[in-house]
Amino acid sequence: MAALMAERFAHVHWWCPQLPPSPQAAAAMIAQGSAHWPAATSAVIGSSLGGFYATWLAEQRGWRAVLLNPAVNPARDLSRYIGEQATWHDPQEHFFFAPEFVDELRALELGPLAHPERFMALIAKGDEVLDWREMCARYPQSVQTVLEGGDHALSDFDQHIPQVLDFLGLS
Repeated sequence: MAALMAERFAHVHWWCPQLPPSPQAAAAMIAQGSAHWPAATSAVIGSSLGGFYATWLAEQRGWRAVLLNPAVNPARDLSRYIGEQATWHDPQEHFFFAPEFVDELRALELGPLAHPERFMALIAKGDEVLDWREMCARYPQSVQTVLEGGDHALSDFDQHIPQVLDFLGLS
């Protein structure tokens, strides 16, 4: 996505930071890093836990959001992973998931979306990490593409890029 944005949409500000393991620190980082973005034309994309953060940020700011197999209840799901963990993208890289991070995730939880039409979710039934039915239930009035099969990483994401760009008004 970063390469595509640089190649075809150089006028769009693209920011994809490595977020810290602390949800409170991650939320502060994304809120501060995007604080001066124009409300009418900004959007956020997030995958898995990033989809949870993207939902939180988009709901605060009134932005559009594209969610890729978004985490729906990370406080519940990640409470089993307290301790040292390997990163999803590089198993050689480790971080520590502290017990207080579960409460930090709970503090970011939202109720029903004020404007569900601003959200698009790509959901794979074959996600081996998250339950696709929970994802569908979380975003019932949002644009949803529910994929037969697939995986948590959305390995076939490239074929969905035109739909993402169209939703974001970039096609």
